[in-house]
Amino acid sequence: MQPQPAYLLHKRPYRETSALIELITLDHGRVRAVAQGVQRAGSKSRSRLQPFAPLHVTWTGTNDLKRLRLMESRGASALLAGEGLLCGLYANELLSRVLPAMFPVPEVFAFYASLMEELPVPERRAPGLRRLELAVLEALDADPVFRDLHDRELDHHGRYVYRAGSRRFVMAPEGQIGVDGRSLRLLEQGDWTQPGLAGVAKVLTRAALSPLLGDKPLRSRELMYQLAARRRPS
Repeated sequence: MQPQPAYLLHKRPYRETSALIELITLDHGRVRAVAQGVQRAGSKSRSRLQPFAPLHVTWTGTNDLKRLRLMESRGASALLAGEGLLCGLYANELLSRVLPAMFPVPEVFAFYASLMEELPVPERRAPGLRRLELAVLEALDADPVFRDLHDRELDHHGRYVYRAGSRRFVMAPEGQIGVDGRSLRLLEQGDWTQPGLAGVAKVLTRAALSPLLGDKPLRSRELMYQLAARRRPS
């Protein structure tokens, strides 16, 4: 096979000197593989196989768990720390949790690669994450449909809540604030980065991703909450 552009999503030790890894690749989506000898002291592959570092890889195998054959660096790792690092860990955990193995998602790979350039810049983190989340939802046919349950346009002056099961919106019940229809109509136009929409976009993508993630909480999200709590004035 031709070398595949890839990024490491997850790695854990396997036996004495190997590792079980998950990759996001350009043409094959999420790939699970054994990286033999990568944990051995002095291994060149050990220094290359790091999160947020662009790679070229090949593998062999016909079942879900492949055997990594070739691994080469194709650039420097994104330099992430603090909130940027947590955002990167969130992106990795999200893709590991929701993408089926060997399911081609080239558009998700493209947005992930772009995110690696955006995460070091604080004001670009949230828009980059929303674009990645939306790409994931579209790839899995789970993205929001900006219509009500009767397939009608959303009212600019109405307030709505999202129903992930139908991927559509219903009028907010009494006692719930909901999201204003004007903001939802703006999101429908495709620009999820317009000023004032960041909070709405985050709430919406979280609601849409919730059925895909299930009941198990994201560890990276818990770490973000802890970081935010430490930053609040006492």
